[in-house]
This record gives sequence, C-alpha cells and structure tokens, in this order.
Amino acid sequence: MVVAVESTPFHVLAVDDSFIDRKLIERLLKTSSYHVTAVDSGTKALEFLGLVQHHDQQTDSKIAPDQNHHHQEVDVNLIITDYSMPGMSGYELLRKIKESKSLKDIPVVIMSSENVPSRINRCLEEGAEEFFLKPVQLSDVRKLRPHLIKEKSTNN
Repeated sequence: MVVAVESTPFHVLAVDDSFIDRKLIERLLKTSSYHVTAVDSGTKALEFLGLVQHHDQQTDSKIAPDQNHHHQEVDVNLIITDYSMPGMSGYELLRKIKESKSLKDIPVVIMSSENVPSRINRCLEEGAEEFFLKPVQLSDVRKLRPHLIKEKSTNN
C-alpha cells in the first residue's frame, strides 16, 4: 500500500510543564494541521516515545536499553520542548533523544522565554533544529514544515 506523504498529518510531540504554554503550542500546531500529543515533562515524553519504562512500584523511572524490541514504534515526526522544566530540562531531553539509536533522527525544537545566546548555541550544537523564543507565534510554527518534510522523506 502506498501512502502519499501529505495524506497523514505530521505528528508533533509537545513538551511543556506550563499548562498555558502547552495549550498555546497545541492550538498553534493544530491550526497548522498537525496531529499533537502534549505532555508536561521530559520524563513523560520519554515514556511516550518508549525510551523510559514506567514502574508503578518505583518512584524513579528506569531507562530502557536502546533496543528496538524493547519499546513500541511511535510515529512522531517532530518534538518541540520547553527548555526550563522541573526534573528534566529540554536540553537534557534533547540529549537523551539524540543519544538514542531509534529516536536520534527525530527533529527537536527547543523553546524558551529567556533569550540566552549561550543556551541557544548549546542546544543547536547538541542537535536542535530550531530555538524559538516564547511566546511561540504562528510564524514560528511555519518554520517547522521543512524539518518535518526532510525527516519524513529520509524515512521512506
């Protein structure tokens, strides 16, 4: 079965501990015809992606070995994450994604309300595609499409 690239909406995982910011980015993405999954922490993002296994008996999450048969295949085309979050920062989330054999090709975009050039450069050097300053605008969301198309064409 052949599926046209544009027939299924791009799936974006949005990560932000702020409820208001999470709802804003979710609305902007949905307005631009993206399928959105929104979570409130880096740990929940890794759980959704299958990189962390959640254990109810333990308070801390355990990193699963990076082997394809240990976690489900999640079809996420892009991850957009806040930089400053309690527990795991967006930078730490970016590093974990880029260190994973199965997730490293997913484009990651960092967003922050603080314009700190050293932070921006560090994220870009570590593999982030873009760094958006909050509040994220519709014009920022439009910059995502080339990264999504590039990622989708390399997977076909």
